[in-house]
Order: sequence, then C-alpha cells, then structure tokens
Amino acid sequence: MKKRIVLVIIVLCLLLCTVALFAACDSLREVVLPPRATAADIADKVVRIHIRANSNSEEDQRVKLAVRDSVTAFLTEELEGCLTRENALEVLAEDGEKLREIAQNTLYDNGYDYKVRVELKKENFPEREYDGYVFPEGEYDALMIYLGEGKGDNWWCVAFPPLCFVPADGGEDIAYVSWVKEFLEDIFS
Repeated sequence: MKKRIVLVIIVLCLLLCTVALFAACDSLREVVLPPRATAADIADKVVRIHIRANSNSEEDQRVKLAVRDSVTAFLTEELEGCLTRENALEVLAEDGEKLREIAQNTLYDNGYDYKVRVELKKENFPEREYDGYVFPEGEYDALMIYLGEGKGDNWWCVAFPPLCFVPADGGEDIAYVSWVKEFLEDIFS
C-alpha cells in the first residue's frame, strides 16, 4: 500500500513539474519571440509589386518571368535612390507608362500580342512569406502589372524596400543591401 501511495505522489509530482515546465516555456516564448507584425505595421512602410500572368499555361507563366526580369532590371535603377515609401510611390507613378512599354515590348519580343495594364493602387492580399518575413493579410500599396487577361498565377515581391531585384538564376532569388535588412528587421521586430 505504501508503495502505491509513493508511486502516486511521484506521478503527481512529475505531472506538476511538466505543467510548470510548459507554463515557463510559454512565458519564455513571449519574452524571446517578438510579437508578429500586423499588416498595419508593415503596409505603411512597403510597396509591393505583382505581375499577374495571362493564364496558368506554361507559356504564359514563362513569359511572366521574362516580363519580371525586364521590369525588375528597370526598377533596380529607378528605385535605387529611394529612401522612403513615399518617394518610391512617386517614382512608380511617374514611370507607369514606361513600365507598361517595357512589359508590352517583352511580350511582343516573345511572340505574344495580348496587352499589358499597369496600375499603382491599394490592393488586398492574403498572407505571404518572402525570404523569411511574413507579410500579413491586408491592404498594401502595390504596383500591379496585368498581362493580357491577368487571370494566371502571379509573381510578387517587395518593390520598396527592394527585396526582389536582380534574380540571379532565373528563379526568385533576391539581392538586397544591408540598409534594407536593417529596415526589415525594424519593421518586423
């Protein structure tokens, strides 16, 4: 009988220790991990870019990436001196027609005759992750480039601060300078 009582006490102590450990870990997580950024925290600091393909056909998706390469090559230089979101929005607004021409010429050069539409507007987006940063669902300023019907999957990145420019291998690799990394850490912390 004594052995059972001792065993029950040991089991109860282990359960209490386990509960205390979980509670301590939960409290520690709140201290160690920063709170997750909200769309409101981020939206007034960034400008997104989305290129929506005509359709999800392999050809339309391929030409979308060709447009991406042409557009990002142009924007890399155009946005180089922008240090604020407002300045980037001004540059993008001024360059809207030039961006449309670049995208349209890329389509023509690749044998496509559908039209391009470029809009700078506020747009609602679902939650997305980019290079380890979570962009919560919400409304963001965005440069939208619609290829043809614009009903296919899109390619997206952040135009300001520049997180998508210079795709190294035709994929979606990114290159950015240290001030951008510091800027993002400030936003997401």
